[in-house]
This record gives sequence, structure tokens and C-alpha cells, in this order.
Amino acid sequence: MCGRYHLSRRKQLIEEYFETENEVDWEPRYNIAPSQPVGIIRQDPSRPARHFSLARWGLIPSWAADASIGFKTTNARAETVASKPAFRDAFVSRRCLLPADRFFEWSRKGKEKQPFHFGMQDDSLFAFAGLWDRWKDTTGSVIESCSILTTTPNSLLADVHDRMPVILRQENYDLWLDPGFKDVNALAEVLAPFDASLMKSFPVSTRINTVANDGPDCIAPWQSSLPAQSALFG
Repeated sequence: MCGRYHLSRRKQLIEEYFETENEVDWEPRYNIAPSQPVGIIRQDPSRPARHFSLARWGLIPSWAADASIGFKTTNARAETVASKPAFRDAFVSRRCLLPADRFFEWSRKGKEKQPFHFGMQDDSLFAFAGLWDRWKDTTGSVIESCSILTTTPNSLLADVHDRMPVILRQENYDLWLDPGFKDVNALAEVLAPFDASLMKSFPVSTRINTVANDGPDCIAPWQSSLPAQSALFG
């Protein structure tokens, strides 16, 4: 699964990298958690433009009776996304990118859970494959929400967790965002584990465990008597 991530770039850099037209302000975030507003990128269906906006993390299908389903839909499995009722319509026509520069997973060793940072070797921006939907409550208020797709882990993540978020290659952004492209078999082909050789990982402080902690110290390398990652994983 993917339950925490990090987007520390300011909106101008996000706009330049993803070639978006920004619609909201974005302040750097270091510990993004489910149910919070997150940045998503969508393709304008009427013209060749990408938009950067906010959505609640935890997809609420348009047909849902209430918003509580969003607590169970922060992630969508790539293997079943085309058939699950909560995700299948969005997979066909409401796909998005979620920009990030790091994400976190936890390794359990006995009674302890050690958080690990994962990102690109060059610390560059990247994007998760996401889905979005629009839901209206009984008062007419609209909530736009999203989910991050997950897949099997690459070799860098395999010893930490049995899932990883789908990180799309940049050359697949246009295909994924195109609301008119509905070939689910072709879409499924881009949901493979990302190349581990382009990524890096290291253990970080347990400050990341607390949602209220949202500063640069959340990604400080772990300093303790615990063995280093190479020792943990042999």
C-alpha cells in the first residue's frame, strides 16, 4: 500500500515539471496522509492542457451513500482496478497523476516498525498513477477525491513491503491522463513496478509516524543503534 508521501516542491516547480496550469496554491508538505487534501494533475478534456488542483485522498465513488468509503479507498490494486466497483469507472475515464518526491513504507522487525524513505536517485519529482471521482452529498456540496494505484514491489521495496505505489514513467503521462483513451488492457501495461535501479532508500526517523509532524525533519536519516538497512536486509 501507500499510506504516506512527500511533496516538498513549490507550485512553480511542479508547474514547470508537469507542464500544468495551476489552479491552487501548494505549500511544501513532508508527511501527506490519507483523508487530507493532495495535489492531483488532470488533463483538460476540451483542450491540450493539464491542470493542477486539490482532491481529498481516499476516493469516494459518485454512487456512494456517504463519504466514509473514502477511508478504505486510499489505494487501488492494479491487478483488480478494472473490475472493482469503486474504481472501474474511474479507471476508464477519470485518471490522474499525483506528484511526489518521496514516499514512505514501514518494515516490521519483531515488535518494531521502522519507516523507510523511497525516492529517485537524483531526488527528482515523479508521479503516482491515480484515479479521481466527484461525489455530491445530500446538501449539494461536492467533494473531489482520489486514490493511488499500487502494484507488486520492485527489488528495492520487496524486503520492506509487499506492495508499492505505481510510479509512472514520464513518457506514459499523456496516455494515462487522456480521458478519451479507454483501452483498459493498454492502460494495465503501464502499471508495472518502477525500475529499482533508478531509486534509493534509507531508514528515517519515527517522527513520520505522527501525522501532525510535517517538516523537513520527517525525512532525516534514522540515527540510532538500529542496524543499517544493508544489515537488516542482508
